[in-house]
Amino acid sequence: MSADWLGALYGGLNIILEPHRLALLWGGVLCGLALGILPGIGGVAGTALLLPFTYSMDPAAAMALLLGLAATTTHGDPISAIVLGAPGHAASAATALDGYPMTKRGEGARALGAAYMSALLGGLFGAVLMAVSLPLVRPLILFIGSPELLGLAVFGISMVSVLSGNAPLRGLTAACFGMMLAMIGSDPQTGTLRWTMDSLYLWEGLPLVPLTLGVFALPELCDLLVGRTAVVQSGKVENNWRGLWEGSVDCFTHWWLNLRCSWIGSVIGAIPGISAAVIDWISYGHALKTEKGAQLTFGQGDVRGVIAAESATCSREGGALIPTIVFGVPGSAGMAILLGAFLMHGLVPGPDMLTKNLQITYSMVWSIAIANILGSGLCYLFSSQFAKLATLRYSLILPVVLCMVYIGAFEGKRQWGDLYSLLFFGVFAWGMKHFKWPRPPLVLGFILGAVLERYMFISIQRYGFEWMLRPLVVVMFAASALSLLGPFLKDVKAHGGLRGMASDFHAPRFRAQQIFPAFLLVIFITMMSQALTWNFYARIIPMIVGTGAILFCSLSLLTDIFKSESIKAASLEAAAKGEVEQKIHMDIGTNLTDMSNKEIILRGAIFFGWMLAFLGSMALIGLIPTVPIFIICFMRVEAREPWKIVLPMATFMCIFIYVLFDQLLTIPWPGSFLGDAIPWFKEHIPSM
Repeated sequence: MSADWLGALYGGLNIILEPHRLALLWGGVLCGLALGILPGIGGVAGTALLLPFTYSMDPAAAMALLLGLAATTTHGDPISAIVLGAPGHAASAATALDGYPMTKRGEGARALGAAYMSALLGGLFGAVLMAVSLPLVRPLILFIGSPELLGLAVFGISMVSVLSGNAPLRGLTAACFGMMLAMIGSDPQTGTLRWTMDSLYLWEGLPLVPLTLGVFALPELCDLLVGRTAVVQSGKVENNWRGLWEGSVDCFTHWWLNLRCSWIGSVIGAIPGISAAVIDWISYGHALKTEKGAQLTFGQGDVRGVIAAESATCSREGGALIPTIVFGVPGSAGMAILLGAFLMHGLVPGPDMLTKNLQITYSMVWSIAIANILGSGLCYLFSSQFAKLATLRYSLILPVVLCMVYIGAFEGKRQWGDLYSLLFFGVFAWGMKHFKWPRPPLVLGFILGAVLERYMFISIQRYGFEWMLRPLVVVMFAASALSLLGPFLKDVKAHGGLRGMASDFHAPRFRAQQIFPAFLLVIFITMMSQALTWNFYARIIPMIVGTGAILFCSLSLLTDIFKSESIKAASLEAAAKGEVEQKIHMDIGTNLTDMSNKEIILRGAIFFGWMLAFLGSMALIGLIPTVPIFIICFMRVEAREPWKIVLPMATFMCIFIYVLFDQLLTIPWPGSFLGDAIPWFKEHIPSM
């Protein structure tokens, strides 16, 4: 780095250390942490909220405030994922796979400590990489086109074989279903409406937020009610400060993993068009494939899983800022809003940001670095209180969290359809969890499905079929093939060849668990029959994906029907003795094994009955009036909680939601029957 760049780096530090700019950075950090903890809200809404307040600020101060929020939203993300197993955002979903099992065995503080330290190190790595690479990055980003983005999307999809543990066929089926869900809406090529069921809500496709909350948050909250206990008994919780220290030390013990995953997060974050929500899955899959013994322990409470997910997630912000500054191409939704702030303050992305405005550019680098330090420090300070949440009774946790989940889901499109989607995917994912179908591939397929289709058409139209011969594309496709075929080849080798695998099958045996894949097959066949009537260009990708879904689901169902139980038992016994490598079900397991299926189903129905009651009350009187009524009814009916706890909690939540979401964020609440029928209610009562 030349003397000019070093001088600009020092000048940027002096700019950000001005007291008023440092105070604004601190304010952004506080906002980022608060929004990170709230399910479904995220940094995009926060950045949009703070943008108008920057009008009268100088450019460096405005960037300090906005980047302070953007850099620390992900620090708050893992708290609910680790403590409750209910990730509030897609970016923290992979963290829950190992963080929540650690909490259930009393190591929640250790998981939080590992998350905070890996987030800090990842964020600092992203800032350093941005500072070093700014002079060099322009030719690299220009080299990446739609074929390379397509190759990266295919590689991301190939991670399902890793994320599916001992059920690769189920994982591939779930991924294909996620890709089909991503194609719902108006086809960008022809305008054909695909699988919209004559619903205007689906014309623009399903939003990610309600799907993520439904798939990952609701099943864990439902099991909390089914078990009717705290996440972890208070006697099993380790000393908080000791646990935080152990988690922090884990990050330095596994420094090489932290460094690799931070690199993955920064590099993928710098590529426009690839969702930030997929970064943690790719990093987690990388760790699962490369770390010693990971196949035996990941998904069961391995701290390395937390480190892999969080270091990648928190390093992406520095990477995402690079194309925004150098080309004016936002690397994420938050960066798109930040680009608007650039233009509002007279900062033009491109050569000017690397010449006459270089000090301001480096003040942004310092903003990200300092914000990560402040954010992690605050998380450590209050972590002991976060860890104790896991010891609270379910009747104290659930009503509050469910209210926030509803509001978070409503941030998808701010329509009633968001709430219906939340409930549908909650029921569906609860079934997936208990039938042992992995959920991560579903979300991964959904995130990458639209990306894959879009860049496929762009690549063909621009390059013909020559795009398949581009060097990086060939490398990514080869890596994807190895990732997908790896589990199958291992099974063939373990059974002594294809003939040995064939000998494992015998006469059919039918079980209740086979209802779920049969149900999926009906869905796939129905969707495919509808796709046959579409325009050729609108149906070609859905037909390919749908054919794969039917093939993988059928193979999984047939394997389950004809697989020999004696062979299964022998394999499990050998695995228990350490004679073979045991693969795992890559999802959060259930701890309800001591309950009968009938009791689990009954209590699950009660949980979703409460969800429906919440929706019904919202439809009648509006969301804010529903909150205190729901909290009071739930706490009194479920556990006879004393009024001295119920009334203050209901009052506090009502005031909190009104002030933050109604007054500050000015969310346009869904309409209600009373609000529409009686104008006085709409004028005087919020959310009606």
